[in-house]
Amino acid sequence: MGLPHSELADRIHGGWLGRVCGNMLGKPVERGDYWTRERIDRYLRRTGALPLTDYLPEPPPDADEGEFELRPEWRQCVRGRIHGSCRDDDVDYTILGLHLLQTHGFGFTTEQVGDAWLLHLPFLQTFTAERAAYRNLANGLKPPLTATHDNPYQEWIGALIRADIFGLTCPGDPHRAAGLARRDAVLSHTGNGVYGAMWAAAMISAAFTANGPREAIDTALERIPASCRLARAVRHTIALHASGTPWSDTLTEMAEQTGRLGWIHTVPNAAVITAGLLYGAGDFTSTIALTVRGGLDTDSNGATAGSVAGVLCGAAAIPAQWTEPLEDRVRSAVFGFDGVRISELAERTVRLAADSAGRLPPAPRADP
Repeated sequence: MGLPHSELADRIHGGWLGRVCGNMLGKPVERGDYWTRERIDRYLRRTGALPLTDYLPEPPPDADEGEFELRPEWRQCVRGRIHGSCRDDDVDYTILGLHLLQTHGFGFTTEQVGDAWLLHLPFLQTFTAERAAYRNLANGLKPPLTATHDNPYQEWIGALIRADIFGLTCPGDPHRAAGLARRDAVLSHTGNGVYGAMWAAAMISAAFTANGPREAIDTALERIPASCRLARAVRHTIALHASGTPWSDTLTEMAEQTGRLGWIHTVPNAAVITAGLLYGAGDFTSTIALTVRGGLDTDSNGATAGSVAGVLCGAAAIPAQWTEPLEDRVRSAVFGFDGVRISELAERTVRLAADSAGRLPPAPRADP
């Protein structure tokens, strides 16, 4: 990898901060079937928040009933009201993954991932594929049956949102990061659900050494089957951006191509993340703002794009309007971690990253 320790620490801290900031930005409008791109931008225009350069503002006082239905937690994650981050599974799984690596090392098994869920994560704070897998674990099933038994969400975005920690602890080694993410993902996902996790982990890992977001995305694509739907959607998004297609038109075309899969499926969300990173052009604020304005699973997408952008620029370069309201604290449902400092999570991650080199056997490339 070759990064000086101080730069490595700053970039890992940037990845953590970016994830939390992006998650908090997207959380009030997380419901892709209601919060379409058009509704999100209408909200931003009504509140004088375009261009979007800060957390979402409060709802306009003259809004009609039912016009803008924010999530119940909105009062904890709009500008002027944020005092530390609110709890969210997009951050819980990053924390739990960190604990997993600290407890079992880089040779952890998929069964140990399941044990960590049962021991440290409340059942009612899991959703879709994770809840199905948790239920299967509690009923005595073992991987890979935990992912396939009575689980209609196998290709949804859940495994992708768990992948950050594997990229952060394998800086500059996307092959290793993807292998770790795969071992975690198969507890609850199959197919593109697994590939999404591998792609996200590899992209975050590649961001430590990449010359911008395009290089990180391209490197991550090498870690998943070229013929899978996820890879095809990401490549299509790249091609539209390279051709000079405007951001909004790119998302319209990708929605036409992938929208039938639903707003929580990995593939359409990967297109939104890719567009946010490419059109954001390495600028942290533009990246998370465009990603969240892209709709679908807004908090998850903002978090992943924020991780990549945060690693690319480092913590010191993230504008203060994003980081200061967090007060270096996160709420978490992971037992023992509620109220933990973000800087402490970053420090633990730095130690793991420094210890990781050469301690993991090569991971097999996933089959299509």
